[in-house]
Amino acid sequence: MTPTLRLFLARHGETPGNREMRYLGAADEPLSATGESQADGLAAALGSLPIAAIYASPRRRTMETGRRIAAVLGLDLQMEERLREQCFGEWEGKTRPEVLANDREALLAWEADLSLAPPGGDSLNVVQERVVAFVEEMRRDLPGAWVALVSHVGPIKALLCAALGVPLAAARRLFLDPGTLTVVDWGERPVVRLFNAHGHLGWGEARWMREGSPPAVTTAHGASGRDGARTRSSSAFTER
Repeated sequence: MTPTLRLFLARHGETPGNREMRYLGAADEPLSATGESQADGLAAALGSLPIAAIYASPRRRTMETGRRIAAVLGLDLQMEERLREQCFGEWEGKTRPEVLANDREALLAWEADLSLAPPGGDSLNVVQERVVAFVEEMRRDLPGAWVALVSHVGPIKALLCAALGVPLAAARRLFLDPGTLTVVDWGERPVVRLFNAHGHLGWGEARWMREGSPPAVTTAHGASGRDGARTRSSSAFTER
């Protein structure tokens, strides 16, 4: 039996388009100042680990993140096409409200069925096929190794669905922040060890923690507190 491959899956640091919640696939944005800080946090978190190799998607945001990590590890950063984000085609660079205003029917159909692709883009099925093929190749070539992969929301969530043996539709229920770490032991029966970890960035630095907190309420004892029942309106559909 081939030994398990331990994967450290890093989502790249934040870009300006991420902050504005735009569809970014083939679009090639650099890191923002916040994204650079997140990349340095990833490098510090991974720098002391016995990682044998590091690969990154060819997009500028992932390469910039990967170079910082590789420098601390003392490794050469290797570019891997199969780690690239899905292409959003005609929706590239647009926000969900902008797409809804001009292509509502196609967008809602795509959100309901991940086997579909945006006009001129890729489906998540295609993304999953290529990223799983790459990971299986690494398991054969680097048996038992610890490997860092710097990628995007789509490939990481598609790989997680494969590891968990669940339909790709489950990706809609997973939220992945910029600059976070996910760890998967990839073998005959993959195990997810860690997901969307941002301890290296600080507990309060996750985007969903910065978006706002619930209002203060008065408890039965007259003390001011927080209403834990409040929910936010953001959805996985608007995650970029």
